[in-house]
Amino acid sequence: MAGINDFRAAMSVSLAYGLLWVGLSLAVTAGGFALGLWHWLLPMVAGFMFLGPLVAVGSYGISRRLGEGGQPTLGDAFGAWMSHTGQLAMMGVMMVIFFMAWIRTATLLFALFFGYYIPSPETFYIDLFTTTEGIGMLVVGSGIGAVLAFGAFSISVVAIPTLLDRDLTFMEGIEASVKSVARNFRPMLLWAAMLTGCTVIGMATFYIGLAVILPVLGYASWHAYEDLVGIERNGSPVKSSV
Repeated sequence: MAGINDFRAAMSVSLAYGLLWVGLSLAVTAGGFALGLWHWLLPMVAGFMFLGPLVAVGSYGISRRLGEGGQPTLGDAFGAWMSHTGQLAMMGVMMVIFFMAWIRTATLLFALFFGYYIPSPETFYIDLFTTTEGIGMLVVGSGIGAVLAFGAFSISVVAIPTLLDRDLTFMEGIEASVKSVARNFRPMLLWAAMLTGCTVIGMATFYIGLAVILPVLGYASWHAYEDLVGIERNGSPVKSSV
């Protein structure tokens, strides 16, 4: 509910931030078809899970501003990157590494199940859901993707909001994140599944639903971070009760 409450409290700026990513997603999709690179779109859409934590940074800035009693603007969203740009950029590099590993894996799986021939979009998407090769690729790809995605989630779920909130290096943030996931494995696994499910729903609406879903998930993640880590006003960590 905290994420929905923040969205209601800053609806205009939340929608503006969400629509920015919707527009970018639509532009990338249109560009992929226009350039004949449509076959990259499916792994890129799935790979959004690896870049989602970076998209959430802007939402953290808005939610933090609301927590301070202010009226957030888009400047708070984009300004969230400015306080610890270097460390956040290094986390960005880590997420991109996961993303590239996924793209490479998806390419190899396509070659393994379909060979090197690239069919037409209509033929490919029909085969993907109606043939043994297509279903096999979906099953294997989903399994490998889930492992990679949870790895990316584990190093970033606490690390990125922590880097916004405290003076730490990205490696210290990753260490804190992995420890938090290990100590709260089942709730974290459930949270990761909820994030994935909501994002998939947003993409199934031709990205339009992401205008609401992305900000709400970002706000909820920020409040989940505050509850999990229990950061006091003076910056001293408190043992989590989760």
